Amino acid sequence: MNELSLFKVDNAIGGNQDWFTDYWMKLGGCGAVTACDICIYFAMFFQKKILYPYNTDNITQKDYIHFSNIMKPYLSPRIRGIDTLEIFINGFKEYLHDNHEENIKFQGIYANCPLEKYKALVRQQIDKKMPVPYLNLKHKNPVLSDYVWHWFWLAGYKELGNILMVKAVSYGNYRWLSLDQLWDTGYTKKGGIILIG
Repeated sequence: MNELSLFKVDNAIGGNQDWFTDYWMKLGGCGAVTACDICIYFAMFFQKKILYPYNTDNITQKDYIHFSNIMKPYLSPRIRGIDTLEIFINGFKEYLHDNHEENIKFQGIYANCPLEKYKALVRQQIDKKMPVPYLNLKHKNPVLSDYVWHWFWLAGYKELGNILMVKAVSYGNYRWLSLDQLWDTGYTKKGGIILIG
């Protein structure tokens, strides 16, 4: 078992697109929320203070909403959402570039790779204390309906026999999900993960 340190926005764990007053951000701002959360994580735990322009000692919902409006031009909701890893990576890289951060690298891994490789990469990233942005597209399992066409991030893993459980952060909270189940969408076009290094 390995878990990353989490942070609170007022009483929530990470951000929540339901807070947004902008209609499109409320509807499809999950990519921006994931990027905002990762910026805060890097500001707090990797001393990349330049990535979050507010107080990391007291992260408020008000400041978070302001921050999401800064992130919006880079990862704004689209008709089909931010439905590829490349759209997310390119938008996030632009934000980092505009904030003079050139050392953070990204690699997208789609979930059509073998499950064991997918699991190994998630373990590797968490072991390096790196958050793992996750894109889930359509999914056959109704248990995962809240995560369909949705960005969130992984902040931990634990082994349950042959099943790898992952700690998914979204909607101002976290939930343990089966990575095996997430990977097995039942569709040809899958989402994937982003490796940060």
